[in-house]
Amino acid sequence: MAHTHQPNIYHKKALRRLNIIAGQIQGLKRMVETGAYCPEVITQSLSVQESLKGFNSLMLENHLRTHVTEQIASHEIEKVVTELLGIYKLNQKK
Repeated sequence: MAHTHQPNIYHKKALRRLNIIAGQIQGLKRMVETGAYCPEVITQSLSVQESLKGFNSLMLENHLRTHVTEQIASHEIEKVVTELLGIYKLNQKK
């Protein structure tokens, strides 16, 4: 998130999404505890994964619009490239 003391729009959206994901995880846990039908559990798990993908996209957008633009303006190109390649490589391991 941006390193400012004022929450930006991404901060608010990220927290909202995390609250939704936390609720989904709790629901998934309850399903397992109560012995819900496996395909229903899998469907819920896949839904959580999609929500996490959306969260990651939001975080990446925030990073690109804030930190990356600041780093480029400060001529920290190598830092930008290293960070983004790290994220890309981590994503490819899936």
